[in-house]
Amino acid sequence: MKRLLMAVALALFVASPALAHFQMIYTPEIAMSEGKELDLKLVFTHPFEAGHTMDMAPVKEFYVVSQRGEEGKPQKTDLMSYLKKITWTSLTNSGAAYEAKLPKKVVRSMGDYVFVLVPGPYLEKEEGIYIQQITKVVANVGGMPGNWAEPVGLPTEIVPLDKPYANWTGGVFRGVVLSNGKPVPNADLEVEFMNHPPEAGKNSFQKEGITEAPHDSFVTMGIKTNANGEFTVGIPHAGWWGICALGSGPDKEANGKELSQDAVIWFKAVDMKK
Repeated sequence: MKRLLMAVALALFVASPALAHFQMIYTPEIAMSEGKELDLKLVFTHPFEAGHTMDMAPVKEFYVVSQRGEEGKPQKTDLMSYLKKITWTSLTNSGAAYEAKLPKKVVRSMGDYVFVLVPGPYLEKEEGIYIQQITKVVANVGGMPGNWAEPVGLPTEIVPLDKPYANWTGGVFRGVVLSNGKPVPNADLEVEFMNHPPEAGKNSFQKEGITEAPHDSFVTMGIKTNANGEFTVGIPHAGWWGICALGSGPDKEANGKELSQDAVIWFKAVDMKK
């Protein structure tokens, strides 16, 4: 609650917009025709403006859930050994982040791959609270759908109702926010467009933005879930979109301070072309 009130106050009383925190799991393409090596960037930042990048706390969990495990059950593969600390450069500063260069064997079979990141809580000194953003990205190999709509079993998560890797520009993306496996009604969600995609082969955002917000309120858009914990987001532009459910998790305290345990999911949209 304190985090939401601080965001509202900043929006009202300062000239610059209140920038939303977003934990990223980024790789250029998540709809793949065949299995291949993946280079994932894990960055805690402000994606629309490629703004201030926070120093990530040590990662607690990083894994992928694939649909082709033993006896047809989903298989969980730990990816912590692939993590490497990096310095990420935004348009305003540099911050501690991670990358994971995954070999082809991790995503070699057809189907869905749900990547999950559970970072340690980050102390937001200006707000006097901790933030922990439990983040998911879903990739697919070969077009065969699998476990993209299945909950992973996280303390809080956004379960997609549309494939996160197969969205046309001009459509919508739907999902449901869960806390301890139950829908969260009337949850506050923040939505941001990745306006400065990462530069290929570099640990930085591109300087040129794709678009320009006509008003500060468009930088971070706000929506709410309905009585069933569901939401719908329009997709006006191709690229990456992040959705964050503020304080949707059951844990409310860390190290004696208030904790905002958020659920984050990223999806990608593409334009129709001949």
